[in-house]
Amino acid sequence: MARHEETPVPTLASLKEVYGEGSQLEEAQLRFGNLKSKFIQVFGHAPDVYARSPGRVNLIGEHIDYEGYSVLPMAIRQDTIVVIRKHVSGETEKVLKIANVSDKYSLCTYPAEPDQELDSKHHQWGHYFICGYKGFYEYVKAKGLDVGPPVGLDILVDGIVPTGSGLSSSAAFVCSSTIALMAAFGVEVPKKEIAQLTCECERYIGAQSGGMDQAISIMAKSGFAELIDFNPIRATDVQLPAGGTFVIAHSLAESLKAVTAATNYNNRVVECRLAAIVLGIKLGMKPQEAISKVKTLSEVEGLCVAFAGKNGCDDPFLAVKEFLHEEPYMAKDIEKIIEEKLSSIFSNSSSSLDVLNAAKHYKLHQRAAHVYSEAKRVYAFKDTVYSNLSDKDKLRRLGDLMNDSHHSCSVLYECSCPELEELVTVCRDNGALGARLTGAGWGGCAVALVKESIVPQFILNLKEQFYQSRINQGVINKNDLGLYVFASKPSSGAAIFKF
Repeated sequence: MARHEETPVPTLASLKEVYGEGSQLEEAQLRFGNLKSKFIQVFGHAPDVYARSPGRVNLIGEHIDYEGYSVLPMAIRQDTIVVIRKHVSGETEKVLKIANVSDKYSLCTYPAEPDQELDSKHHQWGHYFICGYKGFYEYVKAKGLDVGPPVGLDILVDGIVPTGSGLSSSAAFVCSSTIALMAAFGVEVPKKEIAQLTCECERYIGAQSGGMDQAISIMAKSGFAELIDFNPIRATDVQLPAGGTFVIAHSLAESLKAVTAATNYNNRVVECRLAAIVLGIKLGMKPQEAISKVKTLSEVEGLCVAFAGKNGCDDPFLAVKEFLHEEPYMAKDIEKIIEEKLSSIFSNSSSSLDVLNAAKHYKLHQRAAHVYSEAKRVYAFKDTVYSNLSDKDKLRRLGDLMNDSHHSCSVLYECSCPELEELVTVCRDNGALGARLTGAGWGGCAVALVKESIVPQFILNLKEQFYQSRINQGVINKNDLGLYVFASKPSSGAAIFKF
């Protein structure tokens, strides 16, 4: 039997297989009915196909996917649905019209041109669809598939993953767009290939994504978190111990990953690459060899472990401690070690050059220390789940690992913010076994592991101690609180619907 990443995204005729029974199914039926009505209202035709991809919450393994390390997320029930109708050959208007269910987003129109460039300096919400569009055509070209000349498309989007929340609203949008296009053009692809493709797609918008968000959105299974491995992409089911639930809470600080990439997200990607190159050189590689061969910290872990072995342990951090000083490096300090200008190393990446232009210094020690320690925590988390401990002790240990992860993200990786720090503290003060920021950070959400028996009271306490003051200030509406704090079990991944 094929592993589930080898199978295609399922095409379904019933919402029940994704949304289950009861109120959640009724809500989905109403939503899909409204989508069809809106589509006909806007475009004058019924749609061909619906595609949905969920958001995700990362339980542990933050900022290490782009360094080649495994991560452990789960899908959430909030998703993005993309509805498409492909124009028939007689229709002359070769444009992509992208509408949104929300009045917040105006209609976007683009040429039906797969090679169009995206202006990353002038961000538009419709760019996320174009990421999928460009990636789809690159994929079919590379595979030698004939989907005919580009035609006009009518597209309607409905996303209920909160934007800027760190719950992967952007990946859910890009994934559902790509899957919808594949369904509309009759192209069937294994999930792992879609996960890889959609990760590359999002880079068109300027975010140097590592692949976790897309992999879990495509490959999630209801009831399971997934250990996601990379190179090649694989998903291993992780069934969480009984008695615990994850509560996701928004800090109300919006994390604008694509907009702030040069100083935040992409900055850390560059720092990690530089840390890896410097470690490689310090551990015996020639500068040019390290520059050409080393892209991630995982690629020099073997050298770090070998160094640690000479000192009686196997922890790569020993090499970090020995060879990367804690004081920030200036560009000239790194260029002296690597015997090359930073701008020439990153000359093929405009987003990395933006980082160099914005950066005042580089914290190589701290970033490498976080990555190596966080990678170990992911496997400790998985090993705890499969250990012989009681469920109660498993939950306590998982909570400790989440707390350690947050400390590392906050202190070593510096991707937290005051609102997240306050929220994490409130979660722990009200009985969370563990709480940490999730997603890119710099805003967005925290995830807390909570005993199932106290979840209603826990959420009530968060509302009183964190959200009430924001309601009083008019930051959010009391009636929208359910969008900002909710409990979640692991949900299912991407699906195509044809009715």
